[in-house]
Formats: sequence, C-alpha cells, structure tokens
Amino acid sequence: MTAKLFAPREWQLALPLAIFLHLFYVAPLAVLLASSFQTAPGEPSFTLAQYGQFFQDAVNRKVLLDTFWLGVQVTLACLLFGYPVAYVYANAPAKWKGILTFLILLPLLTSSVVRTFGWVVILGRQGLVNSLLQGLGITQEPIRLLFTHPGVAIAMTQIQLPFMVLPIVASLSQIDPRLAAASASLGGGAWRTFWKITFPLTLPGIISGCLLVFAITVSSFVTPSIIGGGQIMYMPTLIYQQGVVLLNRSFAATISAILLAMVLIVVFALSNLGQKSRDYVH
Repeated sequence: MTAKLFAPREWQLALPLAIFLHLFYVAPLAVLLASSFQTAPGEPSFTLAQYGQFFQDAVNRKVLLDTFWLGVQVTLACLLFGYPVAYVYANAPAKWKGILTFLILLPLLTSSVVRTFGWVVILGRQGLVNSLLQGLGITQEPIRLLFTHPGVAIAMTQIQLPFMVLPIVASLSQIDPRLAAASASLGGGAWRTFWKITFPLTLPGIISGCLLVFAITVSSFVTPSIIGGGQIMYMPTLIYQQGVVLLNRSFAATISAILLAMVLIVVFALSNLGQKSRDYVH
C-alpha cells in the first residue's frame, strides 16, 4: 500500500498543487516572517527589536487585545444566533430547505463592501436601529453606533453568521433521528434530549464554526475600516497604516506575524477541543 501511495503517477498529479502552494503561500509567508526580523527591508541582520517595539507600546497592545476581543465577541454572537438558525434548518420540511439555504447563503452572495455600507445606513444616527429605538420610546436621542466597537461587532456578526451556521447544519444533519425517538421513549423531555444528545453531537460543528468565524473576523479589513471610520484601530488596519501609509513594511510584517501567531494559537486550542469533542461523540 505504501508503494502504491508513493507511486510516480500520484506524485505527478500532486506536483502542480505543491508548486502552486509553495509559490503563492509558503514563499510569501517565508518572506513575511523574514522581514519581521529585520529593522529595514533588505537588511541581513536578525533582530527581535520590531517585536519589542510592538509590545512596549501600550497603543499596540490595546490594538491586539481589541482585535482578540472583537473575534471572541463576534464568535459568541454568531454561535448564539447561528445555532437556532441551523437547528430550524435541520428540522425544516424538505420543501422549505431551498428557501432557507438561499437566506443563509445570501450574505455570501454580495460583496463585503456592499454589505458594510448597508450597515452604515442601518447604524447611522437616522438609521433603522435609532429610528426603531426612538419610535418605541426606549431612547430620546440617537445612540452613537457608527465608529464604535459595538457597531463593528454587530456588522461583523451578520457578515460572519453563515460561517457558523453551515458547519452546525452539517453536524445536525449527521445525527440519527432515532436517537431522539429513543430518548423520548425512555422519558426524556425535549430539553433533556437536546442537552444530553443533540448538543454534544454537534460540538464538532460548533468548534469548526468558531474556528472559521474567529480567524476571518480578526483578519478582516474592509468592515472594521468602514464601520470604525478610522477612529477604531484593529490589527489589519494597523498593518495597512504601517505598510501602505507610513511605508514601514518591516514593522507591518512584524504586526502580521503577531496576528498570524494569535490566530494559530486559537486555531490550535480549538482544534484540540474539537478533537476531544469528536472522541466524546465516538
């Protein structure tokens, strides 16, 4: 079997993909990491000065924490709203699943710029949210939502929601319906069946959704830039500022490496948690 796995034909089929990945992923990543250890582009010296400069600056540390906190908030919000949506979809009649699939995928069918500007209108002082709050008498004056962290989190939650719903739907669809019937026959109520059977069996989907949402959120540039209006700084916008505006590309590479490290740490932690959940399921 080993000889078959490493047969020349298999290597020939994999070679184009390997070349593509090395040219457009591994090589740029290697250049990025090498640049992060240089004080200026092209310098051969190896130094950690850029990393020290980043962590010694309180503003940079705050940007890193704000980015992490944004990822956590959006991930939890997507889980809170996405799980019920996935549950409704999984238990909906077949004739409704086509419509529900379209509604779930709708945010992915439009440009992120278009969706973000839609949220600019909704969150504005005269937007839908403030009009509704004032109409219900909850507030007398418009609430400032644009150019704030909560505004960015709200917009990001709606944009990232499909990435949470789809993995959970996949997990729910793999659950044998006879398990719920068996639980009911043994006297288990709906809530007990959900918490003891359904929810544990969907943990792999939940972990996958959290991983996707967090990684995409903390690396997003367009939505935080537009909703934040330049008044709120996150890691991607800081990278843009250093690399494009200030032309400090070596420091931008350092910030990128730190962001990548943060994402990899979270991915590693969630992957371990996901493996444990799969072991629990099996």
